[in-house]
Amino acid sequence: ADTTTEQLSVVFVRFLLDADVSPGLLSRLLQPYAKRDLVPDRMWSHRAGDTIHVEIAMEAMPAEVVHLVEGNLLQVVGVRSVSRVARSCLRQVA
Repeated sequence: ADTTTEQLSVVFVRFLLDADVSPGLLSRLLQPYAKRDLVPDRMWSHRAGDTIHVEIAMEAMPAEVVHLVEGNLLQVVGVRSVSRVARSCLRQVA
């Protein structure tokens, strides 16, 4: 294969989650990233009563793992909903 024409497709992705308040929730939400050797660029959370709102964003996530991470987030105990905001981005490789 011609490696000059092969480019890894990356996208900007934000996951917005609502979940039950739980002491281990935030670390469980990072596991789908960690097991793929990814580190989110931003993580934000806010508690409102018995609900915690969480945003996890990556500026350049490999497109082929977006649906896998989303599926893993939906399986985390206590997660009520997951919304995804994504857009393609141009990444220059040195």
